[in-house]
Amino acid sequence: MLLLAADTSGKLGSIAVARCEQPFSCEVLGIAALEGGTFSAQLIPQIAGLLERLGLSKSDLEGFAVVSGPGSFTGLRIGLAAIKAFAEILRKPTAAVSLLEAVAAAANVKGVNVAGNITAALDAGRGEIYIGEYATAGAEANLSSAAHEQLCTPEEFLERSSAFVVTPDAIIADFARGAGKQVQQVDRPRADTIATLGWRKMQAHILVSPEELEANYIRRTDAELLSKSGS
Repeated sequence: MLLLAADTSGKLGSIAVARCEQPFSCEVLGIAALEGGTFSAQLIPQIAGLLERLGLSKSDLEGFAVVSGPGSFTGLRIGLAAIKAFAEILRKPTAAVSLLEAVAAAANVKGVNVAGNITAALDAGRGEIYIGEYATAGAEANLSSAAHEQLCTPEEFLERSSAFVVTPDAIIADFARGAGKQVQQVDRPRADTIATLGWRKMQAHILVSPEELEANYIRRTDAELLSKSGS
């Protein structure tokens, strides 16, 4: 399967095209970076350019994977709208991937003393932290065993997170270490990781239709907060 993956959740983003045939892995054919703040202008041209460099057309694509959250409200909407359009036009399967899932999947717990779950954590801004809990299986996080994702204050993060924390954010890593937790700092996931996780979901028949493809912000939008405060 030729899979297009996209991540527009953060200040920087990326797209990737991968050939996925093995049970749990994909061969990345090409990847391109996206600069934050210009996703709406860059995304479609970058996809077209990447396909052209690989000698492919959009009709060659057989599936899609996209980060559904958490992250930037505007960025997520742009990426999801583009993938939704491709999926509707081409009628191909689509998998939605949480960025927290991708962070958890980057953890290597082999040889690490981990009892129970691990916690994936991301800087949510405004002094808050996104977290998700995942069971471990061998040297990987078992993404099918995710607890609910939530938005925490730093104090809540220390109370609710497991003894082992994985994060790409240095501030969170230092904070968790200072509280006595085991910490593994990883690179922020790119679209090639999203492709692999999307492929795993497809094999497990965890798919979303274009109509169901929505952002998982975790945090409420400013408009919702203002509406509630004014009610």
